[in-house]
Amino acid sequence: MGIPGRPLVLLVWMLTAAGVGVAQSPEFKKFLDSTDDTELKLSAPYVGYDGKIYACCRKNLFAFESDGTISWIIPLNYSCHMDIAPVSDERGKIFVVAEDKVLRVKPSNIGTSEQVVDIFYGPNPDIGVSGEIIGISISISSSAIFITVKHHGLFAFMLRGTRLWSAGPVLNRFGYLQGCKDLATDCYFNSGPTVDQCEGSLYISNTEGQLYALYTLSPDFRWIQDLSSVDKVFLITPGNNGRIYITFPEKSVLMALDVSTGNVLWKHTVGPLGRIDISPVVDSNGWVSIGSLDGFLYSVSPTGDLKKFLKSFALDSVIRVSPILDCSGFALHVTQTHMEAKISRLIGNYTYVSAMNPVNLIFSVISPATGAVYSRRKFSGDVLSKSDLRFFRSEERILLALLASGRNNSPWPCYTTRQKLSWTCSQANPKNLSVYTANEKAVVLLLLFQLAITLLLAASVRFCWVFWRKKKLTEEDLGKFLEKRRSLHSRRTELTRIISELEKATEEPMAEQVLEQLEGAVNAKEGVEAKLSTSYSLGRDGMGPRPKPLLPLYDGKPKSYSFHSGYTENVFSTVFNALSYSSSSFETSDEDEGETEEDSSGSGDRMAAAARGNKALQQESSSGSRKSQLGWEEEEKVGFNVLENPLFRGELLDKSSRNRLLAVGGAHFRPGEA
Repeated sequence: MGIPGRPLVLLVWMLTAAGVGVAQSPEFKKFLDSTDDTELKLSAPYVGYDGKIYACCRKNLFAFESDGTISWIIPLNYSCHMDIAPVSDERGKIFVVAEDKVLRVKPSNIGTSEQVVDIFYGPNPDIGVSGEIIGISISISSSAIFITVKHHGLFAFMLRGTRLWSAGPVLNRFGYLQGCKDLATDCYFNSGPTVDQCEGSLYISNTEGQLYALYTLSPDFRWIQDLSSVDKVFLITPGNNGRIYITFPEKSVLMALDVSTGNVLWKHTVGPLGRIDISPVVDSNGWVSIGSLDGFLYSVSPTGDLKKFLKSFALDSVIRVSPILDCSGFALHVTQTHMEAKISRLIGNYTYVSAMNPVNLIFSVISPATGAVYSRRKFSGDVLSKSDLRFFRSEERILLALLASGRNNSPWPCYTTRQKLSWTCSQANPKNLSVYTANEKAVVLLLLFQLAITLLLAASVRFCWVFWRKKKLTEEDLGKFLEKRRSLHSRRTELTRIISELEKATEEPMAEQVLEQLEGAVNAKEGVEAKLSTSYSLGRDGMGPRPKPLLPLYDGKPKSYSFHSGYTENVFSTVFNALSYSSSSFETSDEDEGETEEDSSGSGDRMAAAARGNKALQQESSSGSRKSQLGWEEEEKVGFNVLENPLFRGELLDKSSRNRLLAVGGAHFRPGEA
C-alpha cells in the first residue's frame, strides 16, 4: 500500500544540489568539519510559535529561519530521537528526546552565563526510570509535560520539574482493574501522550488496541474505548473542539470520537495512506484533513461530511506527508508529488498504489472550509539552493515545514496559539448526559419525590434539633416529659368539659359561686394550654399562638353574662368578656419544681383572687348606691355610669330589688325593656 521512497528522496536531493555555496556561521562550519558523513539527516521538524523550524541532527539541536538559514546550533551531548519532534512551551523552552532522556533547552540563555541545556527527565531514581521514550506532549492549560516510557508507563511532570503522577496500562477504579484485556502481561502503552488543550484530558493507547482518556492532573481515567475491532495500531490526533480523531494507517480509516464519552461519531475511508506515521490536521474551522496516496486531500467537516480537494493533480500525484497548519489556523500547507506514472489497484478491501519517476513537487495553500486554493506552485531545483538546508538530506516533510514557515502567500495574519485554541474550543458543545432512560414524565415525578423526601428529612432534622434543646428535657428525661405532657392534655380535656357544663348553667339565674367556679376553670385551662404551648410543647420554649376565646361568641363578639345575688342587699351587673391571652392574669412558671402541686394550688389562688375581685365590685356598687343619694348630676361629674345588660331578665326581680336598681341606674333602666 505504498510507493518506493528512494526516488522521491533523490528528487529532493536534486532540488537542493543545484545551488551554490553561501556563507555559514562559525558554529555550523565547526559542525561540518567535525563530521565525515556526506549525508546529514534531520529529525522530525517542529514549526514554533516564532516561525522558526526546530530539528535535531545527531547530538545537536538546530533552529532554521523561514528562508532555510541556520539561526543557532545548541550541542546536546546526547543523540536525538529522529522520529520524535521537539515540543515547546509558551515561554520558549524546548523539550527534546535524546536517548533515554528528555532535555530542556533554553534558547534565551544563549550568550549568557546561564545554563542552556539541562536534563529534565532521565534514568535517575529521583526523577525517572530507564527505558525507551515513546513520546512527549505538553499541556498549556495545566503547565505540565507528559512522557511515555515503554514498559514503564506514563509519567506527568509540572514544567518546573515537580513530578505529578504516574500510571500504567492497568488502572484501578472502584476496586476493579480496567485496561489491558484479560490483564495481558505483555500489555503496555505503545503511543505518545496526546493532550486535548480544551478538555484538560490526555489520550494514549496500549498494545491491545484500547484507547484511554485520562485527566491531566491525576491518573484517573474518564473512559476506555476498545478499538481493536478495527485495528490495534492507530494514531491519535486532538481536535480541541470536543472531538478526538483516530487514524488507522493500515486500514486507511479516519474516525472521530466524542471526548466526553468515547462514542464513535463518524468513520470514513480516506484512501491508501503513504506512511505509518501520517496523521490528520485540524484547522480553526473544525475541519480535519489528511492526504492520501491517491493524490486527494480528504477533509471532513465538523458535522461529519467528507469532501475531496486538490483534484487537478490527483490523477498522477501522491501525498505522502501530513499537511501543516498555517500560523493563522485557517489554512493548510499541502505537498503533492507529481509522478511520471501511477497505477492504482483494488485487492480485497485494500487499495494499492504504484508510482515511479517523480517529476516535481506541487505546494498548495488551501482552506477546507471554503475549498478555496490561495496558492499553488511547482518547485524545481532552486528550492534550497541558497539555504543551509542544502547540506542536509532533505525530505518532503522538511521542505513542507520550510514553506509553511514562510507563509507561501497565505491571505491571513498569524495568530497566537491561545487565539487559535479559543476558536476551536468554542466549537465544543458538550451534551448533557441523562442518567435516566425513562420518559420525561417519570423522570419529573422521580425528581419531585426525591425533593419531597429531602424536605421531609430537613424538617425532621430541624424538629429534632429544636426538640432536644428544650429546657425541660435538659432537666428531666424523655419519659417524665411525655408523661407530664399526657397529664396536661387530660387536664385540659377535663377543664373543657367543666367549662361547658358551667356555661350551660349560666342560662338560669345562678349564685355567685357558679361565676367564681367558671372563672377559675377558665383561668386553669388557660394555664394548662400555656404550658402545652411552651414548656411542654414539641417545639420551642417560646410563647405559642394566642388561644381562641374560651367563652362563646355571639355574632363574632364576646358573650356577656349577668348575675344577681339573692344574698346581697344590692343588685349589680357584672359583665364578663372572653379574656385574651395577653390580658390573662394567669402566668405560668416553668422554673418551679413540683408542677402538679403548683397547678392545684394555683387554681385555688386564682379562685380566691376572683372572689376578692367580686367583693371589691360589691363594695364599689354599695358606694355607688350611697353616691346616688347625692343626686344623678354628681354621678355624671365623676364619670360613673351603669351599662345595660341585654341579657338581664328584669321580670325575675322582686319589687323592692327593682326599686333599688332604679335608684342606682335612674332613667337608664326600664324594666319593660329587659
